[in-house]
Amino acid sequence: MRHFVTAAGLSVLASLCDAYEIEEETVFEGGAVELSILSTTDTEAFAPLIAAFQSTNPDVTLRYTVANSQQVYAAVQGEAPFDLVISSAMDLQLKLANDGFATAHGSDETIGLPRWARWRDQLFAFAQEPVVIIASATAFGANPPRTRADLIDVLRDDPATFTGRIGTYDPARSGAGYLFATQDARQSDSSWRLAEVIGGLDPKLYTTTGDMIAGVQSGELAIAYNVLGSYASQRLTEGDAIIIEALDFTHVLLRTALIPRTATRSDLGASFLDFLLSEEGQRLIEDETGLPRINEAALAAGPHLRPIRLDPGLLVFVDPLMRQQFLNEWTAAVVQD
Repeated sequence: MRHFVTAAGLSVLASLCDAYEIEEETVFEGGAVELSILSTTDTEAFAPLIAAFQSTNPDVTLRYTVANSQQVYAAVQGEAPFDLVISSAMDLQLKLANDGFATAHGSDETIGLPRWARWRDQLFAFAQEPVVIIASATAFGANPPRTRADLIDVLRDDPATFTGRIGTYDPARSGAGYLFATQDARQSDSSWRLAEVIGGLDPKLYTTTGDMIAGVQSGELAIAYNVLGSYASQRLTEGDAIIIEALDFTHVLLRTALIPRTATRSDLGASFLDFLLSEEGQRLIEDETGLPRINEAALAAGPHLRPIRLDPGLLVFVDPLMRQQFLNEWTAAVVQD
């Protein structure tokens, strides 16, 4: 199978003339029919899944476009003609489905999902992953913090070590970062105390997990807070850092997919979605992409693991007024000029 990159870092014009930014577009050559996927997941991670899908669908050429979660949301709102949309921003995906931008789909694979991993018959989770803390092994040694309360104590006791060396998402610029910050606030008041402590230590704000991981690896950061666990486990080697699932609570993100109402080939979008949810697809997701598959047993074995549920509560902070109010409060706590 041959594939080639056709665009990178380009501004693409949606059908309603609303611009959205993409990071990369790769065409996996096949036959005469084309399946178009818009996704926040790196092309490299999805390539094994695409290869497996095309092995049983050789007539399909697959165009895989990568953008950040906010741009994915803008593209679907602008009715860009994609056949399947994949994102790590559960709240934005749910908003799209709730506002009528998703096509209904039902199959044995979708019905087989746990109820917490699907919303109506329009939005479906295909992977679950913890949102973790990365601690520099050099800074913490054998005694890393295990809860947010522990982390607050460490930061307060040794500000000289951590000033300018804490990284976290910028929720104003990252859809996933905004989701994690709002879920922190919903889960516990200790998150606001932690935000204020971090804010007093001149934190660095990021838009990607990869950049935070690189910061810890280089020694620039001692702590990276709210990091996608799958990326951390793939990119960190032993001795680089300690990956912490906080014992007070660890969010579990669901990566989700929907078939947009403007899909040109919704049948192909549905076929690829069913493949992701099939036993073969789930095995490949875990073995080849490094993303944990949907697994109720894993959640039951870890009482600290709290799946971010696909329910209307996600829509509260998507409301523009609520979003601005939250960002104002978060900025006051974390960006202490």
